[in-house]
Amino acid sequence: MSDFHQKILNFISKKTYQPIKPKALARKLNIGADVYGDFRRALRDMIRQGQVEMGRNHLVKPAQPHGAVTGVFRRVAAGFGFVRPQAIDGKVGPEILIRESHTGDAATGDVVLVRILKKPNRSDLGPVGEITQVLERATRQFVGTYFEREGQGLVRVDGDVFRHSIFVGDPGAKGAKPDDKVVFEMLRFPTPEDRGEGVIAEILGQRGQPGVDTLSVIRAYALPDVFPADALEEARQAAATFDERDLEGRDDFTREVIITIDPADAHDFDDAISLTIDPKSKHWQLGVHIADVGHFAPPGGALDREARKRATSVYLPQRVIPMFPELISNGLASLQQGKVRFTKSALMDFTPQGQRANVRFANGAIKVTKRFSYEQVSEILALEGPPEGLDEEVYRLLLRMRDLALILRKRRLKRGALELVMPEPELEYDEAGKVSGAHFRKHDISHEMIEEFMLSANEAVAEHLDRLHVPFLRRVHPAPEPTKLEAFATFARSLGYKIEQAQDRFSLQRVLQQSAGKPDVYAVHYALLRSLKKAAYAPDDEEHYALASADYCHFTSPIRRYPDLTVHRQLGQWLRTGRTGGDEEELSALGDHCSRMERRAETAERELIKVRLLDYLSHRLGTTLEVVITGVADYGFFGQAEHFPVEGLVHISTLNDDYYYYDEATHSLTGQRTRRRYRLGDKVQVEVVRVDLQRRQLDFRVRPEPLPPEPKGRKKKR
Repeated sequence: MSDFHQKILNFISKKTYQPIKPKALARKLNIGADVYGDFRRALRDMIRQGQVEMGRNHLVKPAQPHGAVTGVFRRVAAGFGFVRPQAIDGKVGPEILIRESHTGDAATGDVVLVRILKKPNRSDLGPVGEITQVLERATRQFVGTYFEREGQGLVRVDGDVFRHSIFVGDPGAKGAKPDDKVVFEMLRFPTPEDRGEGVIAEILGQRGQPGVDTLSVIRAYALPDVFPADALEEARQAAATFDERDLEGRDDFTREVIITIDPADAHDFDDAISLTIDPKSKHWQLGVHIADVGHFAPPGGALDREARKRATSVYLPQRVIPMFPELISNGLASLQQGKVRFTKSALMDFTPQGQRANVRFANGAIKVTKRFSYEQVSEILALEGPPEGLDEEVYRLLLRMRDLALILRKRRLKRGALELVMPEPELEYDEAGKVSGAHFRKHDISHEMIEEFMLSANEAVAEHLDRLHVPFLRRVHPAPEPTKLEAFATFARSLGYKIEQAQDRFSLQRVLQQSAGKPDVYAVHYALLRSLKKAAYAPDDEEHYALASADYCHFTSPIRRYPDLTVHRQLGQWLRTGRTGGDEEELSALGDHCSRMERRAETAERELIKVRLLDYLSHRLGTTLEVVITGVADYGFFGQAEHFPVEGLVHISTLNDDYYYYDEATHSLTGQRTRRRYRLGDKVQVEVVRVDLQRRQLDFRVRPEPLPPEPKGRKKKR
């Protein structure tokens, strides 16, 4: 959807909107004369698509539902799918079931028009609909594995987007060979009656060859992996003119003890910390110094244009696709040890109890005293004293950071913040660069220190901009639907946790804390995560529910997140002039774009990690894993390995020692004869029995174990 489409839709969907003529609408949206023609074309498209109506006297008004809904389609492996309606005035209706025969040629991610066939009823069955038109394709480019059959070239598309292979022409088209990974453009999308047709655009290489998996994910998600020439040239010019001695207009922090703490394999360093204690007031004086990447990328330039388009850096295994060229992201802007670097600094004063008493912001210059990895800091803090070779001042700074972070974290939990423990996979590689194993990342005090200080800076900036009454890109996380929380409470109670009021955040917090360290920790935390709405970027004055924060934005990672850069610019304008501003409509469209790009990046990263883990296990069929049951359905249960970051399905057909029935209330499968039960949160030993790399599926089988003893008093049948 173009920026014009989104701007128009956001504006006319407001409750306060009164129908006006196109020219008046263009003025309201600050559409200039030079692009008015593009605006009118977008408006005509929306009228044709049924998103907008032209009323009497040529007044533009939102289209009336008439039993039709616009939304985003998602197909599941079984063939049917769901449409998530687009938000109207901030509210999203229930998902609409689309049976396979009514999906037409829609693909996952497409924006579609749906005719409602059946409204939701009181038995909790949602609406049912039929796709009448695809309004916008998510993509026409797909990646898959080429093969030949009966004199035809075909492609099995990666994942479960399509159930059948796609015809791509005569054998050997574009020089493709069987088992090549290829990119193809869809000419005719498949329908329930037709397998569809495409044309090969690029051959990535033989499946399984080094780097082909990474390139496949990059192409599948249309990740921009090459910078345009003008952006690279602007970066070179910035490097040529950068003078670290020119500190005019900046506070000089280069003599302070300042450190960075990042992952060992970090490519860019965009945050640094200083911390002292005022000897008189005993107040903590925290400095959060953030890379001033905006100094090198003025608004409207080639670097800014490309960064805005990308919206985020993408962190794939063994490869980073940065938002800015490496000359900027890994060089000029990166807060490297011993180098003078420019910053936007938040200087916060906290009472001994951790209450923020004062804050000021500055354009600064720093020189990082010492760069640490999280692992190094954890090891140092576990010692009784400073390790040999570490500067005493730096060691004392780490101790202060730990003490303040614990105080801030305690205050945050006291106000009701929710801390979800989500397993983060980390791949291990041998000398040849092949996956040799995997584990879950550790999350300890070294991570919590940085998290608390970044949260404090983000809140301080958001509260400052809020006091100025200007729109800015917040990080919003709306409160969940009460029905979703009730469902989570029912689930938690089935596992033995006590929840009196599902909407009481302190009850939810207790469940999260009580489950920590238990076998069902991931099942509980995943279940709550699924009950919550997704966080997003928007100028809406809404809270961040999980953080229990009334004003929150992202300020601390402008090298890798474009929303942070917009906040830096507003703060910079205020530092220069004492005033700042923002266009709410433009920020709303930008927030939607950045949220989509963030989700794309996260999905691509998860996809490549999953591909590599599945490939690793495909050579180790029969491996025994201990898993925790994270989901139960009538067709089987899902298990998350305790010490290896994979999840697989135990299909009910493999439970051949008994007939198992599904109990939705207790989230369990129970054997009719043996009474053996597989329940959410239980530990089970399984074997890896099947890996489907194409469809990204992993199947387990339960390892045989002795039957439980028969209940006393039951007589054996003779």
